[in-house]
Amino acid sequence: MARRSTPTNFSPTRWRKSSYSGSESGSCLEVQDHHPTAVPVRDSKVPGGPTLIVPAAGWTSFVDAVKRGALSA
Repeated sequence: MARRSTPTNFSPTRWRKSSYSGSESGSCLEVQDHHPTAVPVRDSKVPGGPTLIVPAAGWTSFVDAVKRGALSA
């Protein structure tokens, strides 16, 4: 399950646009790399807003499912 709080060691300079974000300027998902146990995710339009913290194993499963086309809109 994802946590709602953002740990203080997540640097604001480490955010990058996810390669799975749309090409539209308004639909950007940003993630941070280099966290061994979690993947912080946020909406690029609201950088000061909430951050979803996903366990690393859950993020890996999600990305694998996207690559396989196992998720529908």
